[in-house]
Amino acid sequence: MAEINSRKNSSEDNAPRPNEKLIRVFDTDQESEALVVHGLLDSSGIQADITALEAPQDILPGVGGTVILVREEDAAEAKRLIEEFKRTPQEYETEEIDVNAGPANER
Repeated sequence: MAEINSRKNSSEDNAPRPNEKLIRVFDTDQESEALVVHGLLDSSGIQADITALEAPQDILPGVGGTVILVREEDAAEAKRLIEEFKRTPQEYETEEIDVNAGPANER
């Protein structure tokens, strides 16, 4: 019985509270980019809200841009995750290759 109550209390703690302050942590003109960032935050346990700036994205996709809002207490961690996600490690960068050259062992 105590286990059920503790799960209930923890889910109530995560529930949005009326009038709680939300912070903009990301904005983009591409809804698809916002969805990727939203997934990143969600997978890290940060609840986020996607909001269209000027036009409903399901009616006028790509018009006005999209922002992601998080709770004030999650904003610093969300921004850190987004910045970390934006940085591409050196080993993942695309190497330029000469397509006219022969196989690598012949160079």
